[in-house]
Amino acid sequence: MHGGRDSRLAILTPDLDAQVAAALREDVGSGDVTAALVPEDQHVEARVITREDAVLCGTAWFDAVFRALDRDIRVTWSAADGERIAQGAGLCRVEGRARPILTGERTALNFLQTLSGTATAARRYVDAVEGTGCTILDTRKTLPGLRLAQKYAVRCGGAQNHRLGLHDRVLIKENHIAAAGSITAAIAAGRRLSPGVPVEVEVETLGELGEALTALPDVIMLDEFSHADLRAAVARNRALGQPVKLEASGSVSLETIRAIAETGVDYISVGAITKHLHALDLSMRVTVTS
Repeated sequence: MHGGRDSRLAILTPDLDAQVAAALREDVGSGDVTAALVPEDQHVEARVITREDAVLCGTAWFDAVFRALDRDIRVTWSAADGERIAQGAGLCRVEGRARPILTGERTALNFLQTLSGTATAARRYVDAVEGTGCTILDTRKTLPGLRLAQKYAVRCGGAQNHRLGLHDRVLIKENHIAAAGSITAAIAAGRRLSPGVPVEVEVETLGELGEALTALPDVIMLDEFSHADLRAAVARNRALGQPVKLEASGSVSLETIRAIAETGVDYISVGAITKHLHALDLSMRVTVTS
């Protein structure tokens, strides 16, 4: 099987085996009635190739699928998570008994194509802002049940994670502000109730930005700001000499992201990385060996 797990994987995917088990239950059900047509002792070699340029991600999930079905199956990789792969490249070789390889093929490829697609999207956005000093962040707009897997894929693509869930950052939005009474009150409550947890507040106007800067959160999210207003926000924050980071959000695309980054914001959060998913086009071809 694939070598030692990437440190990113150890941090972000403690539920990898559970994800694989759930996927296999969904696909195999009471048994693979088609694979049963193949002689039980038949052995095969399978090769996976990519039909498009991409960033590889998901090798550990691919390995885990076959490990769950037959621990004697061998998977040998020609590339590692986070590496760029070219159209037509061979990604790995799978060797072992035909039945479990045929049974696991679709589930293994589903993980690989989904996570590679996520990593590839992340890399496109990272490449688009290269040299600006701006960091690309993901969001919580992930596939249900695959949050940590997609967060890992984002990091393989060179972007960073915003927050993993509702537990690791106080993110104050419009409805929280309305309930708390004001931006200032909401930030103060966040500091008091969750000491040590980063506090971020979303603002929609330069007027709200002024109040937020006075209350000193860790990050201010500038939602749907025009490019001119983003530049004004950056200038105002710098003039105060405060340690508040600015994050742009909303109406972000590959066509607009460079201009947004050039306004001087510290971060840009992009929901499309995980939400508008283009799964990588992969092919797995089997050859009988015995």
